[in-house]
Amino acid sequence: MEQNVFHYSARVYYEDTDAGGVVYHARYLHFFERARTEYLRTFNFSQQELLAENKGAFVVKSMNIDYCFPAKLDDLLQIETLVTEIKGASIIFSQIIKRNELTLCRATVKVAYVDLGKMKPVAIPSQIKATLVN
Repeated sequence: MEQNVFHYSARVYYEDTDAGGVVYHARYLHFFERARTEYLRTFNFSQQELLAENKGAFVVKSMNIDYCFPAKLDDLLQIETLVTEIKGASIIFSQIIKRNELTLCRATVKVAYVDLGKMKPVAIPSQIKATLVN
């Protein structure tokens, strides 16, 4: 699948770090989540509207994460997001967090589109799928 990489920036704040100024491992998930949400927003897809209109939402099904180097207090991070695969009810994202050109963390994230009333996967809305595939 040929796609452009989406770039999102985030600053590391005190709340993201331990007493030594190093980012907590779980905070990387927050940075990845924000980048995926902003990626969808660039196509005018709002998580809130999906919930209101379709009673559906994207939920993380699985994640493989590799921590390479630590991010630190006040770092300006660049989060790269790329859709690598789309199936009927799921999307696989490849994401990288960098400081300048240094890769700090990589993740492969599988999200499923779920009917929140039934808590079961359902087909991704056609307008989202068509937009992300092109």
